[in-house]
Amino acid sequence: MASAVKPPLKTLVIACGALAHELLEAKRLNGLDYLDVTCLPAIWHNHPEKIPEGVRSKIRRNRKKYDRILCLYGDCGTGGMLDRVLEEEGVERIEGDHCYAFYSKPGEFDALMEEEIGTFFLTDYLVRHFDRLIIQGLGIDRHAQLLGVYFGNYKRIVYLAQMPDAALEKKARLAAERLGLEFEMRITGLGGLQTFVTGKGRSHVSGTPLIPSMIARS
Repeated sequence: MASAVKPPLKTLVIACGALAHELLEAKRLNGLDYLDVTCLPAIWHNHPEKIPEGVRSKIRRNRKKYDRILCLYGDCGTGGMLDRVLEEEGVERIEGDHCYAFYSKPGEFDALMEEEIGTFFLTDYLVRHFDRLIIQGLGIDRHAQLLGVYFGNYKRIVYLAQMPDAALEKKARLAAERLGLEFEMRITGLGGLQTFVTGKGRSHVSGTPLIPSMIARS
């Protein structure tokens, strides 16, 4: 007699707001009705000290409501504090220091950096909000000389496209032109993000030491 198929565990994913669109798309594409999503503000990347306790608060508020809780964040400038919180709370985090690594194939991000260390990365989210996050957020719109200060050592933009779209590609090319950088585009799909939320191939458990990235943050 065949054994009964166990229903999937009711799961909550705590994510960075910058990943919300892609995370919900992964949920839709894979029919993950058992999975709920809650996000912290993407703007917290400018205040990474808020992220660890913000995640802890989400975990404790929801622990009794779910069978399993996952964290869709990189280290994101917390200096290892987020992983310490996740270890204390017993919550698993996606593998990778930042969202560029989530979307790339294993080893691809490192290969891109080795090929050209002066690489600035864009995702679909960053392309959509380029002016607000980069031009306005870094004050370049008010102080043009800051363009050279921030981007003088960069050589190229690599646009990691999750869901290829002609309008987004055009915006990404204009962003590269605005910054005076060469342009490349790599289609990643949803990459490791999709692998993580479907539960197929997850390998990172909170508490594993991370190497902070000097160039990219999720």
